[in-house]
Amino acid sequence: MALFADGTSDGLTGDDDIQSHVKEENACTTSSLEELQTEEQKQVLDIVAQIRKCGLEGVLSLPQIVVCGDQSAGKSSVLEALTEIPFPRNDNLCTRFATEIILRRALVDKISVRVIPAPNRSSEEQEAVKGFEESITNFDDLPKIMEKAMTVMGINNGPSGESETQAFAKDVLSLEIEGPLRPQLTLVDLPGLFANKTLQTSESDSVLVAEITDYYISQQRTICLPVISALNDYANQKILTKVRAVDPEGDRTLGIITKPDRLEIDSGSEKAFIGLARNEDIFFKLGWHVLRNRNFKERDRSFVERNAAETEWFRASNFNVLSHDSLGIDPLRKRLSMLLFHHVKQELPKLREDLEVALLDSKRQLECLGGRRQSRQECKSYLIQLGLDVYEICKGAVNGHYEGDWFNQIERHSSLDKDSSIRCRLRAAIQAENMRFSKAMRIEAHKYHFEDKSRSGANVPVEIKDATSDYGLKLRRGNMSRYQAKSWVSKALLRSRGRELPGNYNPLVVGELFWEQASNWYAMAVFHAEKISLACDNFLDVLLNDKCTKDLRAKVWSSFVRDSMKSRHESAMRELDRIMEDLKSYPINYNHYYTDTVQNLRRERMKKSLQGSLDANIPQWDGENWEHETSGIVDEYFRDMEPNMENFSCDEALDCLRAIYKVSQKVFVANITTQVIERHIVRGLENIFSPVIISNLSDAEVERIAAEPESAKRKREFLEDRIAKLEEGQRILRNVTSL
Repeated sequence: MALFADGTSDGLTGDDDIQSHVKEENACTTSSLEELQTEEQKQVLDIVAQIRKCGLEGVLSLPQIVVCGDQSAGKSSVLEALTEIPFPRNDNLCTRFATEIILRRALVDKISVRVIPAPNRSSEEQEAVKGFEESITNFDDLPKIMEKAMTVMGINNGPSGESETQAFAKDVLSLEIEGPLRPQLTLVDLPGLFANKTLQTSESDSVLVAEITDYYISQQRTICLPVISALNDYANQKILTKVRAVDPEGDRTLGIITKPDRLEIDSGSEKAFIGLARNEDIFFKLGWHVLRNRNFKERDRSFVERNAAETEWFRASNFNVLSHDSLGIDPLRKRLSMLLFHHVKQELPKLREDLEVALLDSKRQLECLGGRRQSRQECKSYLIQLGLDVYEICKGAVNGHYEGDWFNQIERHSSLDKDSSIRCRLRAAIQAENMRFSKAMRIEAHKYHFEDKSRSGANVPVEIKDATSDYGLKLRRGNMSRYQAKSWVSKALLRSRGRELPGNYNPLVVGELFWEQASNWYAMAVFHAEKISLACDNFLDVLLNDKCTKDLRAKVWSSFVRDSMKSRHESAMRELDRIMEDLKSYPINYNHYYTDTVQNLRRERMKKSLQGSLDANIPQWDGENWEHETSGIVDEYFRDMEPNMENFSCDEALDCLRAIYKVSQKVFVANITTQVIERHIVRGLENIFSPVIISNLSDAEVERIAAEPESAKRKREFLEDRIAKLEEGQRILRNVTSL
């Protein structure tokens, strides 16, 4: 049984026009029940009652009090005493499902019965269960109504396994009792926990009941009232284990001890339960309470007689050592009323925050569904608006204009890591990749790395090996000393010799050397183009996932994006092939950077030779003057100059290679980033899915792509209903800001 924070209760009140077969005292509320709440309490609890009436109990966690316990612990008697409503005595009726009993103050008496379907039911089953609603004016009809409700839930009364129906259900039976003397109170009565299967229950039923209990008591806004029978050692009662697991500090648990009159006077068990009620053993911050309910012989007594008998028994029993505030039903009502009142006041600010969050989230989900797409015109209007949104965002991303709300919002809600979050800002991602490509081309693209300071001999073979570069690509590379490089050039000169005079070389050999040195360029360019294509794919994927529903995103991708991106990549590869074809021709250059580089390389060689001559012929300072022979320096310098014309040709060819490689590398990087990447992959990306493209579609194509599936229609109806409830709850909470 659960008692909600709205002040409604899981119990029923018995008016004489409703319960004609019981005594008049049994049908009317006692004065203690009428005094359950002050006006301030009624006002506060009415807030939650109104929110619950909006249907928000399935959306928000509302403050409530849950009464739970093992089977035969006396939960129903506690509920009956609290609400002063006589329940049907057939145990099968009240223990097979959670029972929400709502008391509301109204001008006329009325009893409404309905079933709230479990969330795990299919939509068809939920509609069928929701269709069950009954109104009665006499509690004599309640057993029949509950039997009908059990049939709707699929619950059987016979032995377990006798049919395909079940013994318990996760659905909730809601009993709403209205009347002028009803307090604002809501209680939920939970099925009792049990361990062993019986003729009517199975092990799976035991698991299901445990799941129902766990669901209610685990909610942080729930105050738990575990009912403990004094007939059983409390250490063996499962409900205590459960509530202590979800509320280890006892912040929101008030224990209830029933059947104390069944204990032997002065027995060890009686002393143990008195100690428990004193909070000496199992500690709950809200404490314990003891009730003495009617036994079987007293079942026909009125509530007034029941309360009087309870008061008299506590006066004479050993339990009278306890505080009077923790004994009997009247103090329990007052205790629960104040507890619920303060609990609701404490939770209202957080409840308001949760409502705002749920409302914003529901509106965002509804916005993602877009407008209704029933007719062809609605489908086309929706697609055109979607295309316009995608076009504007995509154009901003391509141009690097990120002032739109989408770029900030998508990063706040994105699960991308820090390094990859830049992909939502496409131009920034492309610029970063282009910079990596340019750096990799400068540092890693050449096949041979010339090490001028290395002293490896010309006859030492160059080790060429496959190695993964920092750019993330496997390349064939090797290191060469100056002597090894000249040997490599010399072999090329011999292969390409024509009719040149001694000391000259075929200028076309520079082209052959260049082609070998630049043999890694194509693989690096292909790798870079694939990375840019992937960056564009990822961006469009994020954009469409945010703007489209899952089913529509798949259709848009297959109808527009996939083929277009494939075509763009293929065009980029054809452009790259044309650029590589140009590189296979003899290098043509009119950039002065080439001649400047050649001259600088020659100057560096001459400078090193001159520096060596100076170091060899300038003696040390003698303290007064320099003594040296200028002619010796000149002779040494000319002796150091290359006397072999073949070697001289190798030096010249190597300088020309290094110069033309630098110039061509810069041109290649510029061509790849502009002619391949920009021209064929990036430029016009916003036109892939634009209003112009959509306007040219036929009606049949529009309907095929944009028609709303049944699942989307159901989700739209669900969200619209939720938003309406949340907005009503928002309106209610706005009126209570002063509380």
